[in-house]
Amino acid sequence: MGMTLLLGGVASGKSRTATALAAGTGRGVTLIATAEALDEEMVARIARHRAQRPATWTVVEEPVALTTAIELIAAPDVLIVDCLTLWVSNLLGVDAMSDDEVLAQAAAAAKVCASRDAPTIVVSNEVGAGIVPANALARRYRDLLGRVNATFADEADTVVLMVAGRAVTLSDPMTTLEDR
Repeated sequence: MGMTLLLGGVASGKSRTATALAAGTGRGVTLIATAEALDEEMVARIARHRAQRPATWTVVEEPVALTTAIELIAAPDVLIVDCLTLWVSNLLGVDAMSDDEVLAQAAAAAKVCASRDAPTIVVSNEVGAGIVPANALARRYRDLLGRVNATFADEADTVVLMVAGRAVTLSDPMTTLEDR
């Protein structure tokens, strides 16, 4: 059915757009949430997200084993994965994975998303457009998340950049160059 990847900065409308897209299909919806409520700010953020989505949706909280969680979601449900940003952070922090291990996990999860027989919407932050982080771990995370996002984009049918609540559809640069 196809995968849509929604990228953007913090509070750019990614989750709101994912919710609207999924609700508009008329299908059941399952959301895989990768966030963990480890501090008060995250508790409040998670509560805001819960309030914005229909109570009839199935929510699976899975901070690490994303591929397994995706495989358990049956069609015809639309699947939303929200978000890769926290998932990568969890893999680096909790499981202390190497970059190669994270990228292998991302490749597996992206392939499973792309092969589903129902629409899949994946949300991730675009963190590489700002300043260069001051410490090595933050730079590693920024670079690795960019590579994970590119891995998902390679498998996605549609890639959209959200900016100030507006959507900009992104094209594959190789396809664009070949068309010229």
